[in-house]
Amino acid sequence: MEEHGFIREKLDIKLLILYVLSNLSGRIDPETLADLCLFDGGVGYFDYIECLDELSSTGHVTKDEDGYLITEKGRKNSDAVSSSLPYSVRSKALKLIEPVDERLRREAMITATHTVENNVCTVSLSMSDSQGEIISMRFICADEDQAVRIRKRFRREAEKIYERIIEVFEE
Repeated sequence: MEEHGFIREKLDIKLLILYVLSNLSGRIDPETLADLCLFDGGVGYFDYIECLDELSSTGHVTKDEDGYLITEKGRKNSDAVSSSLPYSVRSKALKLIEPVDERLRREAMITATHTVENNVCTVSLSMSDSQGEIISMRFICADEDQAVRIRKRFRREAEKIYERIIEVFEE
């Protein structure tokens, strides 16, 4: 059986994982990271998982309940050796990373949390850009279910909500 893809060896898989993580703006969930790393026909899922675990145990990558993030050690190693990945692999990876990274940057600019203290549920919402905070709101909700719905909607439609608020003040 003929092998496909440029990435076959464990070292190459590790380099690809580090390359992908170093080109992302934030923490990435395990499924999306797998999608970004398994595009090359030579990488098998179990080899990928083994390499990812090794990178985590050596301190190149951290993992928590929100996903994976490259460490400073991993970034330095990636920067030093990423050119050893074939150009076609790096190019394809960057094309796949671009929309994911755009989503990560957007998510990083939107904050939506809630707290419950003394039976009072408070929602805090904010949106930032590269210059700083654009809008910040904090208000009391009827209950925690309402707070969760508001948080989800704000995360999904923060820009539209901001535009509607501006329209209200301009009327």
